[in-house]
Amino acid sequence: MAVYLRVRFTRLAVRQSTLVHLAERLLSAVGESRSELSLELTGDRRMRWLNREYRKKDRPTDVLAFPIREAVMPRGVRLVSHMLGDVVISLPTAVRQAKEAGRAIDDELAMLLVHGVLHLCGYDHERNPREASRMLRRERALLHLISPVPRMVTWRTGRQTRGR
Repeated sequence: MAVYLRVRFTRLAVRQSTLVHLAERLLSAVGESRSELSLELTGDRRMRWLNREYRKKDRPTDVLAFPIREAVMPRGVRLVSHMLGDVVISLPTAVRQAKEAGRAIDDELAMLLVHGVLHLCGYDHERNPREASRMLRRERALLHLISPVPRMVTWRTGRQTRGR
């Protein structure tokens, strides 16, 4: 199992190894311990571009998931990969949502990661209310399995960002 993490948002300090370990625990919990996952933490500007480009919604969102596991290529050729897919999370949106809900940013980040991975596993809350309820139950169960959520994110101070 491998988790490839890219952090594009630098106003928050992310304990990358802790986040990767949490993502690995999540992959095991969903039965994907042999799969690979690409995880990107980004800002609202990039998230808005991705949302507009791929979902035709011109606004930032909290999490996007791009499944890769099985794709149909030109001429009907099937590409099967160990790569489950990409999960992209907007850190500024996660911070806002955590504040509005009165929870820690680490818990919000874990919730968004779970949500994105479930999308990669075929869950889709936008299909119908029954599927939304099914996905919500699975999210809660997975959050319980991977709890406690470790501290992963802190605000950077002026000293830590100098020279960047």
